[in-house]
Amino acid sequence: MIYHLFAITLAVIIDAIIGDPPHWPHPVKWIGSTISFFEKRLNTNHFRRAKGVGMVLLILAMVFAVTTVIVWLSYEIHVIVGILIESVIVATTIARKSLQEAALEVYAPLENEDLPQARLKLSYIVGRDTEQLDESEIVRGTVETVAENTSDGVTAPLFWALIGGAPLAMMYRAINTCDSMVGYKNDRYRSFGWASARLDDLVNWIPSRITGVLMLVTHKPSFVGRRKAWAILFRDAKKHPSPNSGWLEAAVAVILGVQLGGVNYYKGIISNRAKMGELYTTLEKHHILMTNKILTNTTLFFTLLLWIGGMLIELAATWSESSLHL
Repeated sequence: MIYHLFAITLAVIIDAIIGDPPHWPHPVKWIGSTISFFEKRLNTNHFRRAKGVGMVLLILAMVFAVTTVIVWLSYEIHVIVGILIESVIVATTIARKSLQEAALEVYAPLENEDLPQARLKLSYIVGRDTEQLDESEIVRGTVETVAENTSDGVTAPLFWALIGGAPLAMMYRAINTCDSMVGYKNDRYRSFGWASARLDDLVNWIPSRITGVLMLVTHKPSFVGRRKAWAILFRDAKKHPSPNSGWLEAAVAVILGVQLGGVNYYKGIISNRAKMGELYTTLEKHHILMTNKILTNTTLFFTLLLWIGGMLIELAATWSESSLHL
């Protein structure tokens, strides 16, 4: 457990310094290529759901086996080597720096009043149509993306790294990648991607709720008191079509005093999303910077929370072992 905690802390530092350089080799790219390979060959004809389950299980087994062997060999060399290698692997599963940079890529043209460029940059990080969005809607898309990915891209892989080190962190990232590639509710993926989507919901269930609550604990809401803020969070979190993303979006909406959700278009098809938060102020470009700050602070406090939880688990395990010897 202690080794995992040191590896997690180093991983957060590595991500803060390096992020995800686009031209560097990355395990997620390899996982994505493997998913694409199997999807083209299995997502045909009959038994698509069963074949989708098989694909996910096979990819998870491969990822777990390879990561476990690498980590085990590293610790066999020396504990410091093990911690360093594990931290590098865990760092590849988180994306705080790249997420913030993507948000700033949208913010910069807004600062220069270049809406076409801002729409283009937003289209790189969201699935919705962006061609007709005004500044407020561009900001909403950016804030929602950073909010929901605070768990997917940062705290959830760190949570699983605490539980099972780099192997479980990589398994989480593999599940998340499967969901992002085949977990859609359309004719092509509804059956084949069923297992990927359900697994992603499952592994994000605990981290997303911890993260949403932690956001509100560590940030003072801009326009309402604490009691009202908690009421809004618990009221709105369950409105989101995702069982997990609502906790992040509702928490950020309450902290900023804005309203997220609403009408989106996907390839011209309208989608009405439930509103998150209450409208105390309209969305403006500075809310992107505020959301990035929430992401940074949440990452730091979540890492601290993992240390507290990890040390308590270690103390409980030590106490249990001592009791058995008495």
